[in-house]
Amino acid sequence: MNLIKKLTNFGIIGIFVASTFAVVGCGGVSDAQLAELESLKKQTSSLEQEANSLKEERSKLERDNAEKNAKLQQCAKDKAETKANLEKLPK
Repeated sequence: MNLIKKLTNFGIIGIFVASTFAVVGCGGVSDAQLAELESLKKQTSSLEQEANSLKEERSKLERDNAEKNAKLQQCAKDKAETKANLEKLPK
C-alpha cells in the first residue's frame, strides 16, 4: 500500500516536471522581454546602490546620535556634581 502511494506520488511529480519543461520549452524569449529584463537589472542595481547609501547614512546618523547622547549624559553628570558642590558651600 505504501509502495503504491510512493509510486503514484513519484508519477504525479514526474508528470508535473515534464509538463513544466514542455511549457517553458515551447516559447522563446522575445527581444522586448530581454530589453525589459536588462532594464529591470539596471533598476535593481540602482536601487541596491541607493539602499547601501541610505544604510551608510543611517549608520552615520546613529553614530552622531550616540555621540550627542554621550555628551548629554556627561552634561547631566557635570550638572549633578556642580549642584552637589554648590550645596556644600557655606551660606
